[in-house]
Amino acid sequence: MAAQPVSRVVRRVLRAGVRSCSSGAPVTQPCPGEPVVEVLSRPRPFLEEHAAPFSAFLTDSFGRRHSYLRISLTERCNLRCQYCMPEEGVPLTPKADLLTTEEILTLARLFVKEGVDKIRLTGGEPLIRPDVVDIVAQLRQLEGLRTIGITTNGINLARLLPQLQKAGLSAINISLDTLVPAKFEFIVRRKGFHKVMEGIHKAIELGYSPVKVNCVVMRGLNEDELLDFVALTEGLPLDVRFIEYMPFDGNKWNFKKMVSYKEMLDTLRQQWPELEKLPEEESSTAKAFKIPGFRGQVSFITSMSEHFCGTCNRLRITADGNLKVCLFGNSEVSLRDHLRAGASEEELLRVIGAAVGRKKRQHAELFLMRQDSPPALPSTFRNSLRVQVLRHRVSFSSQMVTLWKGGGVPQAPLVAQRWLGSSLPQRHFSSHLDSDANPKCLSPTEPRAPAASSGPLPDSDQLTHVDTEGRMAMVDVGRKPNTERVAVASAVVLLGPVAFKLIQENQLKKGDALAVAQLAGIQAAKLTSQLIPLCHHVALSHVQVQLELDRTRHAAVIQASCRARGPTGVEMEALTSAAVAALALYDMCKAVSRDIVLAEIKLVSKTGGQRGDFHRT
Repeated sequence: MAAQPVSRVVRRVLRAGVRSCSSGAPVTQPCPGEPVVEVLSRPRPFLEEHAAPFSAFLTDSFGRRHSYLRISLTERCNLRCQYCMPEEGVPLTPKADLLTTEEILTLARLFVKEGVDKIRLTGGEPLIRPDVVDIVAQLRQLEGLRTIGITTNGINLARLLPQLQKAGLSAINISLDTLVPAKFEFIVRRKGFHKVMEGIHKAIELGYSPVKVNCVVMRGLNEDELLDFVALTEGLPLDVRFIEYMPFDGNKWNFKKMVSYKEMLDTLRQQWPELEKLPEEESSTAKAFKIPGFRGQVSFITSMSEHFCGTCNRLRITADGNLKVCLFGNSEVSLRDHLRAGASEEELLRVIGAAVGRKKRQHAELFLMRQDSPPALPSTFRNSLRVQVLRHRVSFSSQMVTLWKGGGVPQAPLVAQRWLGSSLPQRHFSSHLDSDANPKCLSPTEPRAPAASSGPLPDSDQLTHVDTEGRMAMVDVGRKPNTERVAVASAVVLLGPVAFKLIQENQLKKGDALAVAQLAGIQAAKLTSQLIPLCHHVALSHVQVQLELDRTRHAAVIQASCRARGPTGVEMEALTSAAVAALALYDMCKAVSRDIVLAEIKLVSKTGGQRGDFHRT
């Protein structure tokens, strides 16, 4: 069969340095004179016999115990895999907003203390973080932690693995989607195939078994290499893990690229009818199989066709410190902000426990597929007309400070959320955690209602920023009482059909327009006093920016809300936020069309202050 020569060549390359070390000793044994490296295998019979009940903070409402923590060390990556990110990369979080090494270790210690016994380091690409070896070494000191793993693209693995093993790294997952060098370069948009193969060789040489190789299977790209990958397991201690292609933001939601687990399994069984299923480990995400007589095995990660939510024991911490209880879920809670606000261990555990308690039974509803989805997929996916993407990226330390003092966070209503009648994805962004509030729709045909205001003082008939002689003057707020101030403003960007479609499909050459506009709005709110001359500087405790697409008008609807406690209101901050978000969206789309209109920039509501509340009804 044509597939065999490729696998034999690769096997030969790997085996060349695998059979023995420089002394001729088997690779599973240390070379003479070399120290024996212990890989997290310390016996703990006493701890096992006297184990405390599993932490309630890490147990969700469905009884799932979360003992596995994935920590992202960086957002950066040295590859540009086509199914992962655009060629130009993605906007990166400022370094100051990323977790420091000490913050990573503080959170790791807390989770391990509560029952986590496995930590996997991820990215981005974790091996481009300069202190990754030191992080592994310090994690190794945590009593109760049994496994430290890493998921890597393998480019830097051969160089760093000896140090990582000495530091305590016990498990390795290497991403490799093809065994053809030219195709590798096409998929990842970079060279490096031989470096990855060298990394796999080094892992086997150092005694890691199995070495897990993750392969995302994509129809029309690499599904013809399934047999080549499986053939590698004949003489090598590999666990080749075929992963169903998953529709994240950057890969255009093309479900036709997905090859289901059952289809892959049928292909393998045609070549190896004796393929046998292995017992599934508790909380495993993989369905494992083995060909009798083969040294390695093959597994399938069935995230799309047969989810494994019922036994999920995983939690994730992003590089900027957000806790995700589900990889496919929308909700994130910033542990970084709580840490930097001075939260105690008890308070952190309450935040973690609350997030884990909100974890849903399964993620299937987040991957609602189109009616023309492949027939092999579940009917719960096929019957839906709507695809929704919701990402939450931004949170702020000042918001957490307010929360610790007992204040709540205002939740602005969602606006202009519409059900799509087409097969295109609906995209909307929020800088705040997800809400259970019912969405409210704005219709361009609805009559404009008059603004309603309430409060002890009527609107003034005098301009407050002008003195008695008509010269500009800043209002003296020194004698005003500090009160809770909240303001919500909105804006509409009429994009036109071309720009609207490109944003909806996330296909603008400049990148993700909604994400850029969202960040611009947040930044603008914090800089309002520098942009509007007579505005006081306000220490905002909360900023939220939402962008939603309105298909009927080919428009983006922006809503910004700001909160602070002080002597002056935050309506200018909210208005500035909405306006600058609209300008940023225009800037992202101007190469496509300059027939874009910024409209309806207005205050929606404000609360607090001597003049009472205002609500535009």
